[in-house]
Amino acid sequence: MSAPLPWQVVLPVKHAGTAKTRLVPPAGVSRRELARAMARDTLVTVCRAQPADQVVVVTSDTVAVDLATGLGARVLPDPGQGLDAAVRVGLAACRPHLPVAVLLGDLPALLPADLVTALAACARHTRAVVPDHSGAGTVLLTGTDGDVEPAFGVGSAARHARAATRLDLDLPRLRQDVDDAADLQRAVALGVGRATAAVLRAGRLGCTEAGASP
Repeated sequence: MSAPLPWQVVLPVKHAGTAKTRLVPPAGVSRRELARAMARDTLVTVCRAQPADQVVVVTSDTVAVDLATGLGARVLPDPGQGLDAAVRVGLAACRPHLPVAVLLGDLPALLPADLVTALAACARHTRAVVPDHSGAGTVLLTGTDGDVEPAFGVGSAARHARAATRLDLDLPRLRQDVDDAADLQRAVALGVGRATAAVLRAGRLGCTEAGASP
């Protein structure tokens, strides 16, 4: 059996003050704190699935900066010019010609095994894209040669699939990103990480904890 590829993972994390504007949180829950909790759970999971020093976090959120630094990830400032620009900053910091993966930071139900399985599937293709649960957005974009071109936003899966192999993997925890209240309910049904679960307990949304945040 061949050894896993040495993936470099780029994780953009938007400042919590401007993140998840479409998400109406449960009563008593701060959208800012919920966004930070989901990013925390995602980042902790990634650093358990991959060596932390191979994770590049692009953010201007001071809480995310402190967390990522404490976990041993590399941290770069978000230029504030949108998601694609943030991803490009992270990609530019990666070692050239080695495998890269771009993962979004709003996957609170993700488990380390999900990411390991997904990256193993992506490793079979020079470039690959894993769509979100709706099939329209993107949660994971990879390039085994270190070359990917981000085109995130509405309908990004189709744009990415023009230059990458589309993989509709049976990994619901990976593919369940959270943009609105319905997404959050689906993530909760799957089981969210500790940070997200703790924030939700402050409100009225009961949840099952099944994540990796300390």
